[in-house]
Amino acid sequence: MKVFSWFNNTFLILLAFICLFPLLHILAISFSSSAAASAGLVKLWPVDFTLKSYEFILSKHEFLKSMTVTFQRLVIGTAVNMILTVLIAYPLSKETKDLKFRTLYAWFFIFTILFGGGLIPWYMTIKYVGIMNSIWALILPSAVPVFNVILLLNFFRGIPKELEESSFIDGAGYWTTLWKIMVPISLPAMATVGLFTMVNHWNSWFDGLILMGRSDQYPLATYLQTIIKGMDLTKLSGQDAIVMSKVSDRTAKAAQIFVGTLPILIVYPFLQRYFVQGIVLGSVKE
Repeated sequence: MKVFSWFNNTFLILLAFICLFPLLHILAISFSSSAAASAGLVKLWPVDFTLKSYEFILSKHEFLKSMTVTFQRLVIGTAVNMILTVLIAYPLSKETKDLKFRTLYAWFFIFTILFGGGLIPWYMTIKYVGIMNSIWALILPSAVPVFNVILLLNFFRGIPKELEESSFIDGAGYWTTLWKIMVPISLPAMATVGLFTMVNHWNSWFDGLILMGRSDQYPLATYLQTIIKGMDLTKLSGQDAIVMSKVSDRTAKAAQIFVGTLPILIVYPFLQRYFVQGIVLGSVKE
């Protein structure tokens, strides 16, 4: 038993290190000098420690603008996703005798997981609706995450019906029961769904690339994707050129990648304790 425990702990520590190594390497490069990074001397610890890369990226209007767009998308998008997910999952968690055509409604949403219209119809729909080049183009097409609906639906079905029945006896309706009883006791599942939603909005880059007409409208993930492919040094201002004499293309990219990852790294530990619990509890029933 002790041998298995030792082997298991060693394996998990090694696996954790493998997962953390790329992030630690990026962080070390971002704090290293241009010469050390270009020479490939940086591993897991900064060489010739400097903050010039962060000074450079925080002075860039494009980076700060993309952060603003992403935070705007994160706040509005998460609110829209969570509200619609709850409003759809709660009625679908009822039995057919309580909600007529419940199965038909459920399959209406499940069908969108099994079959998609394709990229071109998706793009044309967004274009003809008239929300291109706006924040709503990044939010409305994914306003109803069906996987999250199914997860929350299953969680609601696992809640004892006696709680809902006692609420009805006290004179509450479905609306009051949902927001004052069902949602408060569903915090593990809500935290899980919220985490999925936030990570999806934060990491999504493809929709910003094809739906935003100008680079100053890009969300952060899209902006990082473009600068990773290649930073155009010909467009640097005189002040930027002075800074870039001390900052290499590699250290600047590393700093931007780490800053882009940092908010999710900060939020995740507060929601992590709900993560596994929410998935397990939400998968008990169909």
